[in-house]
Amino acid sequence: MVYVDGFLLVVPNKQLPAYKALAKKAGKVWMEHGALEYRECLGDDLTTPCGPPFDKLTGAKRGDHVVFSWIVYRSKAHRDRVNRKVMADPRFAKMLTGKMPFDMARMSHGGFRSMVDL
Repeated sequence: MVYVDGFLLVVPNKQLPAYKALAKKAGKVWMEHGALEYRECLGDDLTTPCGPPFDKLTGAKRGDHVVFSWIVYRSKAHRDRVNRKVMADPRFAKMLTGKMPFDMARMSHGGFRSMVDL
């Protein structure tokens, strides 16, 4: 079964074009180094009757977008190999210089073992 890195973050509306450009570049690097899938998704229907909605969990305010994203790998070991290559890639290092188009303090990230894979 696959292994997934998941991300939940908040992007201010005025920073959305810069974030999208950054995500496209980052996704290209991850895919070139072996990731199976790379997705960046904007919150669209965040009202839910079960549990707190993502915008409340993240502290998103008016004018903010909730972004849910994930990267898929063959296994945790594959993820570790791909991420080592990504972190050593000068294109990725260049992306980390300067101000990020989102608040890193409001980003959450984790690695997940697949439990059900249909």
